[in-house]
Amino acid sequence: MISKTIAFRYFGCKVNFAETSALSRQFKEKEYRLIDYHERADVYVISTCAVTAVAEKKCRAAIRQAHKLNPEAKIAVIGCFSEIKPREIAKIEGVNVILGHSGKFNLLEEIEKTGPDSMEEPFDSIHLSGEEFIASYSYGDRTRSFLKIQDGCDYYCSYCTIPLARGHSRSDTITNVLKNAKEIAGTGAREIILTGVNIGDFGKQSGESFFHLVKALDELKEIPRIRISSIEPDLLSNEIIDVVSGSDRIMPHFHIPLQSGSDKILLAMKRKYDRKLYASRIQKIRSLLPYACIAADVITGFPGESDDDFMESMNFIRDIDISYMHVFTYSNRENTLASKMTGLVPDKVKKERSERLHHLSEEKKKTFYLKNKGRTANVLFEADRNGGVIHGFTENYIKVAAPYHANLVNEIKTYTLSEMNDNYFFYVVNPGS
Repeated sequence: MISKTIAFRYFGCKVNFAETSALSRQFKEKEYRLIDYHERADVYVISTCAVTAVAEKKCRAAIRQAHKLNPEAKIAVIGCFSEIKPREIAKIEGVNVILGHSGKFNLLEEIEKTGPDSMEEPFDSIHLSGEEFIASYSYGDRTRSFLKIQDGCDYYCSYCTIPLARGHSRSDTITNVLKNAKEIAGTGAREIILTGVNIGDFGKQSGESFFHLVKALDELKEIPRIRISSIEPDLLSNEIIDVVSGSDRIMPHFHIPLQSGSDKILLAMKRKYDRKLYASRIQKIRSLLPYACIAADVITGFPGESDDDFMESMNFIRDIDISYMHVFTYSNRENTLASKMTGLVPDKVKKERSERLHHLSEEKKKTFYLKNKGRTANVLFEADRNGGVIHGFTENYIKVAAPYHANLVNEIKTYTLSEMNDNYFFYVVNPGS
């Protein structure tokens, strides 16, 4: 029997990545052969994102690419874009299955039963979001695994479609998270990244909390490294920061969305904090973990953002001690409050503001790296090899490059961060020691 071939492609967040990885394992167990998405496959699965218009455009292009590679292939489209705009996807030639966030966990069953003409009545194959939490984690990268602990969001920020796509906030239990973490450790992975749509909301319905989860994971001896992914500033309590500061297992690395440094814009965005609260979180971290990595998300060009608002945001970001930023240009999303707002910022102005924020981010990153120069750090090296060089990350997420040695892969090595190249990466001279 010749096994069928299947190719997966995901867009967007690491939650999508963890879920897509878990789905791919189901197909491997059924003797499907996983191949690269750019090859001719019997089945293509596109796990979509709808955060921005650009993300949707990429998803459409991926569907068309799959159909061009093999017009006879089954094509399944799953995820956020499927949840929000299933009828639009159904019009794209070649699509056989459309599954939302709950339905996608029945992907194997749907693929097995779906024929090439099933989309004549497409909505028979569309299953949209429910309220069940389904745990998942990525597998296959020996170095790290993304572990989904929470899904959905109850915040309804005025610019965001994620609550519409993923539903209400819901999460795993501490017991099951620990079970999955031990399974991940059994694969040989050395690092777990806790992921979710709003992970600070963990345990909201069960009486548990993210604080108690972090404390429990800190006692898990099977895995040496655990990272916290993006967490809202109003949910990052001082108690959580205290646990991280006293832990050798929870990495000193925080990703705290800011979105704007203007209280006026934060209010219009319906964010649940102001500049003062955000700054207090940064100060608390720096008082206990002066060398911690602190990343921020920032959106520019939100409706009503004047030149003065933008400069207020720039000055606030310049004054707080963060390490770098992920910069996003505001993208209008249907069915959001922001889509009905006036005061749209011209594309040219949004582009100029984005460039300025990117430049400020690079300045902050360089300052952060220089601050760490001369310190001793533990580097977890990855398996990737590029031009005879291997890369890894320190506890506080500084990227390190070293000459490739096979004995470095998936190992944690201690080095002094002594040199920087033009990209601000430290270079280890004697990695084999």
